[in-house]
Amino acid sequence: MNADTEGELGRLPDSQYVELAVEVFAMLADATRVRLILALKEHGELSVNRLAEVAGKSPAAVSQHLAKLRLARMVSTRHDGTRVFYRLTDEHATQLVTDAILQAEHALGGTPRHHHADAGVGE
Repeated sequence: MNADTEGELGRLPDSQYVELAVEVFAMLADATRVRLILALKEHGELSVNRLAEVAGKSPAAVSQHLAKLRLARMVSTRHDGTRVFYRLTDEHATQLVTDAILQAEHALGGTPRHHHADAGVGE
């Protein structure tokens, strides 16, 4: 089997990855975690305290969300003395969140902003 065929098998309805994909969606089914991913997308790397400011949550609450995202391998860390900085592990969580926001625009009715000729996808 070549790599292309193997990759496509992961996208079939009976794939072993379907349940794992559901777990990914469950991980992203929280507004705070979505905000954290968007903040990391925008800034690249942030401390817990800065992420707490951006998300409007306490550092303790943000730490708990980041721990879950870290267990899901969506974020990784870098230590600088006693401070811990978080960054996205790869672009996939960002793409999922971006796609979900674009889909949410459809729920508002009318022509979504991303369908306007002068709008860039993901703006």
